Amino acid sequence: MSDAKYLDIFPAWLRSLGDDAEALGEIIADKGAPEAARQIVAGGLNYLFKSLDLIPDGIDDIGYLDDAFVLRIAAELAIQEDCGELGADKLKTLNRLATDADVVREFLRQDFTRLVDYVKGLRKGAARGRSVADIVGDPATQSTFLSDVRGFGKSYQPPSFSREEKNLVKLKAFFDAKLPK
Repeated sequence: MSDAKYLDIFPAWLRSLGDDAEALGEIIADKGAPEAARQIVAGGLNYLFKSLDLIPDGIDDIGYLDDAFVLRIAAELAIQEDCGELGADKLKTLNRLATDADVVREFLRQDFTRLVDYVKGLRKGAARGRSVADIVGDPATQSTFLSDVRGFGKSYQPPSFSREEKNLVKLKAFFDAKLPK
């Protein structure tokens, strides 16, 4: 895939980020979903609320792309669990985002494995004082968290993404510099 193609794909991901987050939130609330999948999705969604993420949200053009990448990797990891009890609409969301993870793989190349490891590690992290274990296991924490996810989805305003190769260079540089080695 030529780098120019990403200049078409990534703006669409930025536009759908709020909707993608809300759709993934429904998987956390689904008690029929495997707990491991719910934890992975919770870790990915909790990343949206981290104050220190891989690319600061305020960086023009690329600030929310790390969030979009993380959600896609979380979906790919979640779909690897036995999701047989998951409803068709939720499974469709996971499959769509997991398929997009192939684009992340192609774009990041050697840094992709580091991003996958980072996303796996999000299950052990916390944001806004909420751990993934609390989000999945405590109904009150889960309710507040899902309300925050819906709030994010409703209030999220996609940033512009100018079709300039320099944005792709900056994006790759952030991942190279910030992902744990």
